[in-house]
Amino acid sequence: MKNQTLILGIGNILWADEGFGVRAVEQLNQDYWFPDNVTLMDGGTQGIYLVHHVQQCNILVVFDAIDYGLPPGSIKLIEGDAVPKFMGAKKMSLHQTGFQEVLAMAEMLGKYPDHLLLVGVQPVQLEDFGGSLRDKTRQQIKPAIEAALQWLQQFDVHAHRREEPLPPEQTLAGYEVSMQTYEAGRPPPEAACRIGDDRILKSPGFHVEYRPHPLQGEATLSCDVDHRGKYPEPELNIAPADSTVQGSK
Repeated sequence: MKNQTLILGIGNILWADEGFGVRAVEQLNQDYWFPDNVTLMDGGTQGIYLVHHVQQCNILVVFDAIDYGLPPGSIKLIEGDAVPKFMGAKKMSLHQTGFQEVLAMAEMLGKYPDHLLLVGVQPVQLEDFGGSLRDKTRQQIKPAIEAALQWLQQFDVHAHRREEPLPPEQTLAGYEVSMQTYEAGRPPPEAACRIGDDRILKSPGFHVEYRPHPLQGEATLSCDVDHRGKYPEPELNIAPADSTVQGSK
């Protein structure tokens, strides 16, 4: 019986380099095809909902953005029992803790992959909401794929290059959020705030600045999280939605 192999990309494509894992597995699927015992999956930020997929495989490869404490854009491969430690020790987003729990649950249920590889890249930038991969990170997609394919060969798992790459509408992400479509439709930073909600940041009721405040002894800072009715509402200029719907059967 052939080994069941799962090649998984996890992350959030809306948070700059956090989308590395998803974009890597998308690129892999676009350029290569595999036999039926190999599954490629965009795991996004599904967390524990991936447990049953992990339980069904003997070999697991995970692409992800990982804070290794290395120079930005660095690739590092982690194997076997060390993988959960790296996915939880320095979490950068909710999905990492979620996937660490996925592995723990699979082990607890007695169905854990026999072989596990984490292909991680040190992110360049994360705090860019709506932003895409930075150049250093994007350039590491193909080397990361090559490293994973080389590792898989020892288990007789081989990729076959497609004669022509899949078009965007046939990729794992689909046309709407494929890298090509996403980049073409993304507004520039001056038109769409990348660091938060510009309805708040540009409101006259708020003043945002970096101002460190040293604390003495056991002193604490408080934060007003319930601001209802305390500040003027920002004036919003929202264009009416286009009611025209075009389509074909």
